[in-house]
Amino acid sequence: MRLRADRVRVRVPATSANLGPGYDAMGVALALHDELEVRAVASAGVEVVVEGEGAGTVPDDERHLVVRAIRVALDHVGAPQAGLALTCRNAIPHGRGLGSSAAAVVAGIVAARGLISEPEALDDATVLALATQMEGHPDNAAPAILGGATVAWTNATGGVGATQVEVHLDIAPVVMIPPTHLSTKAARDVLPAHVPHADAAFQAGRSALLVQALGRRPDLLLDATVDKLHQEYRRAVMPDSLALVDALRARGVAAVVSGAGPTVLALARRLEDASAPGAGAAAGADDERARGTDADAAIAEAFGGVLGGWIIRPLAVDPSGARLVVGEHPIG
Repeated sequence: MRLRADRVRVRVPATSANLGPGYDAMGVALALHDELEVRAVASAGVEVVVEGEGAGTVPDDERHLVVRAIRVALDHVGAPQAGLALTCRNAIPHGRGLGSSAAAVVAGIVAARGLISEPEALDDATVLALATQMEGHPDNAAPAILGGATVAWTNATGGVGATQVEVHLDIAPVVMIPPTHLSTKAARDVLPAHVPHADAAFQAGRSALLVQALGRRPDLLLDATVDKLHQEYRRAVMPDSLALVDALRARGVAAVVSGAGPTVLALARRLEDASAPGAGAAAGADDERARGTDADAAIAEAFGGVLGGWIIRPLAVDPSGARLVVGEHPIG
């Protein structure tokens, strides 16, 4: 297979995995995006420029995750490798549980799709399979590729699949991002190898309920997001995040740890009357905020007006997932 283009651009969303009980299976794409431009160049080697999140801290050579993903994808389809000039403009926070590594992997594979002469060789199913090989699990990769909310799975033969789940229009996600970082490895290292059978059975029921709550019954979200497999075990490595989850849930808000944390995700519900008391009153609310949710007053009360370095951002559900633009003009 040959290369057909020498410049592509990719836009890929942040994602929040697990959504409480959907551990390593469920996730949702959020309207916060990394953008990158890849140019295939005649000279050997790699040039990487990173702006925004990760600037000055991520590798600027062949070790960069986007570059590694491009290499994996080109090898998979038998396309020639090339020198690469990569420009990343990152908005997704790193080490915060918002799928930054999955976004980088998916973006790289989708960029390779744009470079090759037969893009169908890197269809969504193949992108998911390659991303899962690199990531280890598909919960973030699936919504980053497909958009919306997704359920993803692996089978006994190593295959991987994903399907979209309907998200009710009344659901208005809000992320609360702390100033601290936490690696996925650190968050996974505290999980036990075995859990009680009763907890596993409980989790299966709540995961099924979550699909119904997301699509048809957002009034059930508080019950549907109860988790017994991972969040409580992680309290020691993210005590502030779990304290915030506790405080919001006590106030009736369906709050969970986003992915491996430490970001907290609230699956808020829009109020019919946006002028109701507390609408838009959460600390840090601004004109970009989707005002008028059942979480606004609860978030403001939980923080007590003192953010302490936390960032509160309402983020719509991204319905589209990763998008590719093939062309001559750079981003911006």
